[in-house]
Amino acid sequence: MAAGSGGAGTSRSIRWSADLALVAVTLVWGTTFVVVKQALADVSTFLFLALRFTLGAAILGLLFRPGKARNPRTLVTGGVLAGVFLFAGFLFQTVGLRYTTPSKSAFITGLSMVIVPVLAAVIERKKPTASEALGIGIATAGMALMTLEGATLSIGKGDLLTLAGAVVFAGQIIAIGHCAPRLGFGDLSFVQIGTVALLSMAGGWFFETPEVRWTPGLIGALLITGVLATAVAFAVQAWAQRYTSPTRAALIFALEPVFAWLTSFLLTGELLSRRATAGACLILAGILLVELKPLSPRARAFSLGKPSGRESEAGPPGPSAAVDG
Repeated sequence: MAAGSGGAGTSRSIRWSADLALVAVTLVWGTTFVVVKQALADVSTFLFLALRFTLGAAILGLLFRPGKARNPRTLVTGGVLAGVFLFAGFLFQTVGLRYTTPSKSAFITGLSMVIVPVLAAVIERKKPTASEALGIGIATAGMALMTLEGATLSIGKGDLLTLAGAVVFAGQIIAIGHCAPRLGFGDLSFVQIGTVALLSMAGGWFFETPEVRWTPGLIGALLITGVLATAVAFAVQAWAQRYTSPTRAALIFALEPVFAWLTSFLLTGELLSRRATAGACLILAGILLVELKPLSPRARAFSLGKPSGRESEAGPPGPSAAVDG
């Protein structure tokens, strides 16, 4: 076999491995909505966030061993600001999960990808592209079908809190997109996740009486969210997105709420009504339109630079994934 063909085969194999790795990461993120929902029966909100992100920050520190930053001022201001946004987003999302279902939480959280171009258009005083505008409209209609209830068309407390979290996550994505190109991924991830851990500890001290029952379910939830969904997922994502295209990554990340939906059905028997199912499909369609931009393929969502996923949680440059539960 010629060297050239062997190289092509190896490259194709690596691309498939990278795609499968991103599918695995997205599956882990999708399962966290159900896992967190169940864990909240055994632990107070701030304490759960503090334990999860302290564990994640410790492992990120071991994996990436942050050293002298290339741009210390940007690292502190950008990383801490992104961490504040991320903390607020997870706080809204986690409290919201107490009052809504994992599936609804996942799809509403996914709206952060649709909200990003809206916020970016306001910041940069630019109109969204045609694909973004259509995606925003479709996703908004989907959210209405999924969340508005009764003759008064009121929105549930949990859904409203989750929507607030999606807005804050969108702000975090923009903050990361602004500073990520000038910083190392490991340093930025560590500062951001560490900030969330510290704010969670402070919030628990001031705003709640910590409660915890060390059940197997809670321990498993901390391992899944702190180790797999944060530290390991970041490391795998950082490797995988070197070998796959932004478009393929965007398609894979769009599966996160679908995985959350399936996980909730398999583990808890949750079923969505026909109306909620239609809303979920519209939200997913809106996310894909915003991410893939079929009506304006050369357009960028915003010039600040788009980070990759999870969350959005200080990911390397690329398409943005919905933030995990």
